[in-house]
Amino acid sequence: MRAHSSATARNTIAVTIPADTPGSTTTVATGTLLAALGVTAFSLTFPATAWGLEGFGPWSLVAVRGVLAALLAGGCLLALRVPLPDRRHWAGLAVVAAGVVVGFPLLTTLALQTSTTAHAAVVVGLLPLTTALLSALRMGTRPSRTFWTAALAGAAAVVAFTVQQSGGSLTTADLYLFGALLVCAAGYTEGGRLARVMPGWQVVGWALLLCLPVSVPAAALALTLEPVQLTAHSVTGLLWVSAGSQFLGLVIWYRGMAVIGVPKASQLQLAQPLLTLVWSVLLLGEHLTVAAPLTAAAVLVCIAVTQRARG
Repeated sequence: MRAHSSATARNTIAVTIPADTPGSTTTVATGTLLAALGVTAFSLTFPATAWGLEGFGPWSLVAVRGVLAALLAGGCLLALRVPLPDRRHWAGLAVVAAGVVVGFPLLTTLALQTSTTAHAAVVVGLLPLTTALLSALRMGTRPSRTFWTAALAGAAAVVAFTVQQSGGSLTTADLYLFGALLVCAAGYTEGGRLARVMPGWQVVGWALLLCLPVSVPAAALALTLEPVQLTAHSVTGLLWVSAGSQFLGLVIWYRGMAVIGVPKASQLQLAQPLLTLVWSVLLLGEHLTVAAPLTAAAVLVCIAVTQRARG
């Protein structure tokens, strides 16, 4: 029974996607489309968070987001009869939960109270580099000198951008964003390690459920202390960050990545900060400074160099 459940779990993401011949043009096209949709979903997270903050307090938005995403993930895990992870994996899942489920959403939401989404997108565009650095430390690998040079150049570009945009010093929002980079990179690194032994969407699903005993009372408390105003923007923003960003986006992203491979999928993710800049203008009416797209492009180049250096 357990073997059957495990086999079912391994194939869960494929249930809604027609099976194609491995390596065929159709398979590659499908995988590329799914990965691109995942990146698009992630690029909408900051604008959706800004909408959510129009009607919810930051603590309410993050807590309710976690509850809704956990209920969705739990329903999928239950419906597909996915067995509990081995005891040795729970410590890693706790790291994923702390970084991806709680830390990153909370810190970025707090930052977006005073920061524009364009500014946040440029800073968080450094996430792939931060993840690569922590992954190298976690796995004990020794990246090349080219890798470290490009990583430091990308970090320097983002730091220069934040200082310039903040009038010569870092703001509280900037500190929140840099903290979000670190905790999310730690969660991604540990999640990548766990994804070697279980499907990536299950890693996220179990991490969400692990937070449920905390997120439910936190949501109940926050909703009583912070004012709530239900508007089209606030409800849409809440639903998107809960279902689109926190769960469904990850499902299609991991499925696409499984089809076309991590390197090709990662190349698509390079466009995420630039997409967020576009959404910040179209959905929020923000006005971009010249420095924002230039810095995002510079970080994109640095990330591409690090990926090439890693082989």
